[in-house]
Amino acid sequence: MRKHFLLILLLAVTGISFSQVSKLVKGTLIDEKSEKVVEDVTVMLKNTETKDSFVTTTNENGFFQFKNIPFGNYEFRITDKLYKKDSTFTFNINQDHADNFTFGKPITANLKVSWMFNWGDRKMTDATGKVYIQEHYWSHLVGKIVLAIYGLFLLLIFFYSILQFNLAITYAKNKKLGKKQEPVFDPATTPKVTVQLPMFNEMYVAERIIESCAAFDYPSDKLQIQVLDDSTDETKDLIAKKVAEVAARGINIQHIHRVDRTGYKAGALDAAMDRVEGDFIAIFDADFIPEPDFLKKTMPYFQDEHIGVVQTRWGHLNKDYSLLTELQAFGLNGHFAIEQGGRNSAGHFINFNGTGGIWRKTCIEDAGGWEHDTLTEDLDLSYRAQMKGWKFQYLEDVVSPAELPITMSALKSQQHRWMKGGVECFKKMWKRLLTTKGVKTADRIHGISHLFNSSVFLFILMVALLSLVVLHVKDSFSDLNYILRFMSVFIISTLFLMVYYWFSFRDRKANGKKSFFHFIGRFFTFLIMSMGMSINNTVAVIEGYLGIKSSFVRTPKFNVSRKSEFKQNKYDKKKLNLVNILEGIFAVVFLFTAINRAVYGDLGMVPFHLMLGIGFGMVFYYSVKEVREANRA
Repeated sequence: MRKHFLLILLLAVTGISFSQVSKLVKGTLIDEKSEKVVEDVTVMLKNTETKDSFVTTTNENGFFQFKNIPFGNYEFRITDKLYKKDSTFTFNINQDHADNFTFGKPITANLKVSWMFNWGDRKMTDATGKVYIQEHYWSHLVGKIVLAIYGLFLLLIFFYSILQFNLAITYAKNKKLGKKQEPVFDPATTPKVTVQLPMFNEMYVAERIIESCAAFDYPSDKLQIQVLDDSTDETKDLIAKKVAEVAARGINIQHIHRVDRTGYKAGALDAAMDRVEGDFIAIFDADFIPEPDFLKKTMPYFQDEHIGVVQTRWGHLNKDYSLLTELQAFGLNGHFAIEQGGRNSAGHFINFNGTGGIWRKTCIEDAGGWEHDTLTEDLDLSYRAQMKGWKFQYLEDVVSPAELPITMSALKSQQHRWMKGGVECFKKMWKRLLTTKGVKTADRIHGISHLFNSSVFLFILMVALLSLVVLHVKDSFSDLNYILRFMSVFIISTLFLMVYYWFSFRDRKANGKKSFFHFIGRFFTFLIMSMGMSINNTVAVIEGYLGIKSSFVRTPKFNVSRKSEFKQNKYDKKKLNLVNILEGIFAVVFLFTAINRAVYGDLGMVPFHLMLGIGFGMVFYYSVKEVREANRA
């Protein structure tokens, strides 16, 4: 009898407990602006008395449901990271809802704005006084315009990467064909060569380059050395003394000192033309150390009377000095392998790199001589010569060792000159390149791309800045969320560039599979640093397009290969400027944005913003560190 009583009591309690819950609480969630259902959004019910919480997520139809929710007063919340909590409201579940509680109309959810105000909404009031949200027409239009400009810059970067990828494939195919038979050096028939060494205040390296050229293994009666000296400090006396020593050994060498530095390097080269004794002119910057057999390896190629220039690959004396020099070597190897090698093997225009090469004197004269209306006189003359029909020969296997800038200030100075000079040449040459008769269409396309290369830094910076606004547009207008698909263009461009640098990676066979992982690390570090340099280089590009003239600021040389040899360089001027400040600000902004979006779970642009933040941070760190060290000295 007792057992029956307990059973009846248990059933009664169970019945009471079942009667105190709503078997099903359900509803639908829609986006406030687009009025479309939203899936995989986390929602919660919280009992205002017991503080018990119940959590679920919406399905692909925006539908959500809670099972067996006890009677009581509840607060409805959207707890998803991507959505605002402004849909919070309270309601009551009682005996009338024992079977189910259904929200009468869809509940609206509103996306969070990442870090700016929501410009997609405006509050409106209808005739009955009811307040509702309406999409703002003009801000929506502005959002679409921003996306269009953003997409355009991404496509320009994509086009650039395609051309670089094409050069990489051309280079790889040419490598498979093997080496062509090299012409033979004959000391009896080889022509006379003049070696020109343009310098300006190079006290740390002037003697070294003079000695290197004096050691050339070439018939002494067919060699002339000209030291083109524009120095205004003690370098002039060092050069005079060294030239006298070399001349005393019976070597034909002259010290040509200019008091007026008109035209800078191009002016010095042009001013010395009437004293050139050779039919060919080799040019070396002060930081180079050419090998004794340099002329023996290069001069035989001029047996072809159509060859106007022979250019060699730059080597790197201090590649392992620091991460900064390793990244520079990585980037320059890409240029000298793929751009120079790929273009040359395909028959496209290449450029004399300002040093480490030889000109046929008649080629210079036929092309109009050295002109100094741009900061990259070498690129300018190269295109004028090739449009005249002259051919250039690039020798990847002949290396001319040189020193890389070891400080951020020196690197920025060099990059500024190269980027600005490239734009100046583009402005000067693009019409001529498109209209000159006899130039192949492929040569015109690759030539325009080559001259336009420096503008890619402007595109990178614009994409970076616009990406912040794009996130804002994405958060403000649900119907424009498709813009994240644009990021696939950036990913594809990165992959194309990865192939480009892989073929130029000179250590790729050194350690087998390990070298690939080493390459991946080096490539992304290089890419990050390049992004960090985009402000400095964009300033140079804009100055070039605006026609703002500036002096030829040569890159400070240090004559060091190890950090233990480092000494302060009086030519390496260091001071904080507006560019440095912007780099610091951009580092903070992009790192904050990357972390902010990662916290919200919106990962689409996080890698891009993280790379930008680290890149600007690295450049800012190096710049500030060097200024502090200089101030202590």
